[in-house]
Amino acid sequence: MEVILGFGKTVIPSGPKVVWSANRASPVRDNATIELTRHGDLVPRDADGSTVWSSGTSGKSVAGMEITKRGNLVMFDQKYAIVWQSFDHPTDSLVPGQSLMEGMRLTPNISATNSTKNQCYVTVLRDGLYGYVESTPPQLYFSYPPVKNNETVNGQTKVTFQNGSLSIIIQVQKKPYHVWSTQSTDLGLMADIMLPPSQFSQYIKLESDGHLRLHQWSDNENRWIESDVMEMMSGDCAYPTVCGEYGICTNGQCSCPHESNTNPNYFKPVDDRKANLGCKPLNPISCQDMQHHELLMLTDVSYSDQSHAIVNLTNRNDCKQACLKNCSCRAVMFRYGQEDSYGKCFWVTKVFSLQSIQPEAARYNSTAYLKVQLSPSNSSSAPTTNKRKFILAITLPTSILVLLLIAAILYLQRRRKYEDSDEDSELDHLSSGMPTRFSFEKLRECTEGFSKKLGGGGFGSVFEGKLDEERVAVKRLEGARQGKKEFLAEVETIGSIEHINLIKLIGFCVEKSQRLLVYEYMSRGSLDRWIYNCHNNAPFDWCTRCRIILDIAKGLCYLHEGCRRKIAHLDIKPQNILLDENFSAKVADFGLSKLIDRDQSKVVTMMRGTPGYLAPEWLTSQITEKVDVYSFGVVILEIISGRKSIDRSRPEENVHIIYLLQEKARNNQWIDLIENNSDDMVSRQEEVIQMMKLAMWCLQNDSSHRPSMSTVIKVLEGTISVEADIIQSFLNANSAMSVQDKPYPYSVREASILSGPR
Repeated sequence: MEVILGFGKTVIPSGPKVVWSANRASPVRDNATIELTRHGDLVPRDADGSTVWSSGTSGKSVAGMEITKRGNLVMFDQKYAIVWQSFDHPTDSLVPGQSLMEGMRLTPNISATNSTKNQCYVTVLRDGLYGYVESTPPQLYFSYPPVKNNETVNGQTKVTFQNGSLSIIIQVQKKPYHVWSTQSTDLGLMADIMLPPSQFSQYIKLESDGHLRLHQWSDNENRWIESDVMEMMSGDCAYPTVCGEYGICTNGQCSCPHESNTNPNYFKPVDDRKANLGCKPLNPISCQDMQHHELLMLTDVSYSDQSHAIVNLTNRNDCKQACLKNCSCRAVMFRYGQEDSYGKCFWVTKVFSLQSIQPEAARYNSTAYLKVQLSPSNSSSAPTTNKRKFILAITLPTSILVLLLIAAILYLQRRRKYEDSDEDSELDHLSSGMPTRFSFEKLRECTEGFSKKLGGGGFGSVFEGKLDEERVAVKRLEGARQGKKEFLAEVETIGSIEHINLIKLIGFCVEKSQRLLVYEYMSRGSLDRWIYNCHNNAPFDWCTRCRIILDIAKGLCYLHEGCRRKIAHLDIKPQNILLDENFSAKVADFGLSKLIDRDQSKVVTMMRGTPGYLAPEWLTSQITEKVDVYSFGVVILEIISGRKSIDRSRPEENVHIIYLLQEKARNNQWIDLIENNSDDMVSRQEEVIQMMKLAMWCLQNDSSHRPSMSTVIKVLEGTISVEADIIQSFLNANSAMSVQDKPYPYSVREASILSGPR
């Protein structure tokens, strides 16, 4: 069977079927070209000459390229050693001979006609194969297999498709341990299918519906035959997207949630003709109107994800109340046996498809509680006859009041129009120290209609633009409620701050409700892109890591101690640290944080930030700039270890990096915290440990015991050391992570997605 290479796609004929794509979200047009440049970079270009993808192998001594009989696109050097191969960058499919290594993913297209990435994905973790659907945190819908006898997993896990079998190999106690194969007769997969003479007539693909299917070409029937690798799951209803968001799957049929004898309904179909597209709430959940939140009870309804239990909540009422008190909770599932006095409470922050169950067959009971937003009119029971009479009695005066209110609104709108005109005239007389003011139309033009999105976070979205041949990053703020005068005052403060380790504000736009900021462009993108994805980028050497840590410290020190007004960033994390061409680090988004007056030691504010980086004092709402020092300590650990602060894909005891540091330090296993460690880090163990001790100082529970950023710089430069009793204080702490796990009633920012250049 022949394998051909298209523009960024590997295709199996007799279909044809796409099994690999480099740029599936941006298909090329007719007359596109592909070039292996003289620098060793594989570059497909669209018909207009624009680059749509690059292998990133420039300067890596690439001597040639070939596509193997297995369908692997390989680039090799003079010694025929592999420099880059498509097998290391799977999209949605596996072909015979291809493996998924630990951390790799298969991500399907949205549909057969839309090649954008789907929200489902399958990945290999340390103890097996897992299927997730994207949310915060990701929701588990498939896992196989469990590690037997509680054995310790050592080494890397991999999943290999070979000889008609999908095999999971886990390294247990330093020995390969074969735990599962799709040819196992108990699964009923591949047991009666003979491997055809040509292995290229098979492939495994993760479909848009979340199913992992084996596709095999039958010469006899002249068609593709499919087998479901996830056949052990209990029917289509067990998949998270089968009925879309909020849809209930019953025997393969989709419907919207409703409570018996309840009026009105709280959900409606996204499309009346396509029930599988899911449902949407009639009233969106509002965190500013939590007093009108209610839970809609659905009996005998279960959920695919059971991996996020609320600890110590085994009572039905406690389970419900915990959800009502936390706006990020969208539903809870209470699962129990014969008696509902004791059960398990499962937390859901985004509701995908639900599933009707028969308790006798499922051998458990399950009740779903969906959070709904009541309007004031239906927040109580239906009015009685006396209430109706009362409503009729006040109809006339209410109507008059409404007319007066409309007249007042019209008056205020007219007055506002004149005020806006006055403020616009004030903008023409800005101080000379202000950044450049741009019109909204100018920024729309320079970003090509805001088409080149670099990422998005809690404050808004960032787009690439070009002003006078200079690349810029344009942040379009979302939900800004400031008036023009307040916004201009803040812009003036930000624009007056210049430091080599802080992102420079070039300009701004303020027109009606539009608020935009124009920053310098950082070609290497955000720090998380380089420390979490070492399989895509070469890991930093130790000197580069130390320089980045020092750069961040200097930027924060200037904000805390060098400005006229003390500035607390309040959201320090790798996504807000940007890197230039030379990997010099700069702190971003500092101008959007709370400004603290120099003579003000503390400020009370609503909880904000990102889980995993929040200091313990957020629970009391008493904060200072020392919350930045705490977050900086977490970032140090991430830079050193190469892992995220909170990683729920790991075993429970390894989810939080701070707890893991405590454990490794107590057992004198410091270096075990480092993943993908380079040789120079191993040879500089003492320096690495000293850096971890600095992180411990920054992570003290008591904010007064944390160092100032100027003191941190002295430690990094070697003029002072971290004292031993500070380390002991960190090791004895038992509540450092409580704020990360507690259901809090305030809005906490999700992790930004800003890994690209900006």
